[in-house]
Amino acid sequence: MDFASLFSGLGIGFGVALDPINILFAFIGCLVGTLVGVLPGLGPTATIAILLPMTTSLSPVTGLITLAGIYYGAQYGGSTTSILLRLPGEASSVVTVLDGHGMTRKGRGGAALAIAAWGSFFAGTVGTLFIAVLGPAVSALVLKFGAPEYFMLMVLGLVASVVLAQGSVIRALAMVALGLLLGLVGTDPNSGQYRFTFGALELLNGIPFVPLVVGLFGIADILVALEKATKSEEEVRPAAIGSLWPTRQEARRAAPAAARGTLIGLILGLLPGGGALMSSFVAYSVEKRVSGKDGDFGNGDPAGVAAPEAANNAGAQTSFLPLLTLGIPSNAVMALMTGAMLLQGIVPGPKIMTNQPQLFWGLIVSMWIGNLMLLVINLPLVGVWVKMLKIRYTILYPIILIVSLVGIYSVDYSTFDVFLTALFGLLGYLLQRWRCEAAPLVLAVVLGPMMEEYFRRAMLIARGDAGIFVSRPLSLGLLVITLAMLASILAPNVRRFRSKAFQE
Repeated sequence: MDFASLFSGLGIGFGVALDPINILFAFIGCLVGTLVGVLPGLGPTATIAILLPMTTSLSPVTGLITLAGIYYGAQYGGSTTSILLRLPGEASSVVTVLDGHGMTRKGRGGAALAIAAWGSFFAGTVGTLFIAVLGPAVSALVLKFGAPEYFMLMVLGLVASVVLAQGSVIRALAMVALGLLLGLVGTDPNSGQYRFTFGALELLNGIPFVPLVVGLFGIADILVALEKATKSEEEVRPAAIGSLWPTRQEARRAAPAAARGTLIGLILGLLPGGGALMSSFVAYSVEKRVSGKDGDFGNGDPAGVAAPEAANNAGAQTSFLPLLTLGIPSNAVMALMTGAMLLQGIVPGPKIMTNQPQLFWGLIVSMWIGNLMLLVINLPLVGVWVKMLKIRYTILYPIILIVSLVGIYSVDYSTFDVFLTALFGLLGYLLQRWRCEAAPLVLAVVLGPMMEEYFRRAMLIARGDAGIFVSRPLSLGLLVITLAMLASILAPNVRRFRSKAFQE
């Protein structure tokens, strides 16, 4: 991509992102995301699922900017309680606890917060530029894809989500299979026959996406958090924050670690099943190896704060690239973003950049503006966020539950959707009790109908000859990568690495 096109696109993006309405909702998204990151038990996935019905009344660009702000805002907010209270508010901030709270015990909590915030801002800036530069090139390549290539790309995405899923591979495969089955519900696009509707007219167009995700993530997370809250309600005692300025030595330790974490996040954010969580864990593991036995790693080393915080924000940013260019969600949050686009009548994929440049570039530029807002929201208001932890779960979650159900009902004014949400909420709760991740299930629900459509198109083109998937170079290459990923599950080294990584 030439610089003229890049600057032209960024000019379009700034024009959209600096619209007063979009700035307001970007700020609201970042504010809500920070709150979500601070409060343990309510992650960005659940929050986006809960607020998804409310964004349908906004314009597509404004709605997506708001949801994106919640996602990367949660990466910032989760570090605050991890560092000051040894209480990770967000899963991707779990490893920040080790060195972040170690710095707090040394009276350097403020410096740790500043390192986390500036590392996240640096990673977010680089991630935004990465998407702006690479996005158009990937979109141009994907426009050459046909039905066989799209089908194999989606198969690769599902296989990767299984390989990179936390815990048992068998459970992840079961979740993908269940998601594909749920995706079949509705009307057959070719024959017009009803499938698995059990006589319910509300299911003729398939299982409604919003009740599915609000139930699996929002309601289920509320039930799990309430269960934990009733077992233990501990008083929050904030530690002394101290100076917000890192020393020269702390900055020298943090800067290269932030750069390495950013690079790791840029790469892992692109992978299906990757994103912020895996990026932060891998970045911390790499930094642990780089440090070796030197320094005070694990007990208050600035590098152990900068690396995972930069990585989780870079991973959160670049996970948008497969969605905007390939139309493939790389994780559960991106699956929700896909659902948000479909609800607005937008088909995610390479044509977004050419057909709707305002949406593509506006969303990209809003990410950088949102990261700038988050610096202002997080550092000066640290005391406010810590005080928010004094709100009892038994007060907070009934409010969230009511907002969720009202939002569900307001989409189609259907009581059936409310009952369906409750049903999927129970299913999500049971899945968490059985240690099954819901993310592969949602990815399969989103990708399943598209896979069926592209498979049928490929078979029509080839007149029933399945050899079309190996006779075309791009399709064959994707098939080889898919088979290699499946084979890697059986490799002893890979199995040991997965076990060690998730155990840590």
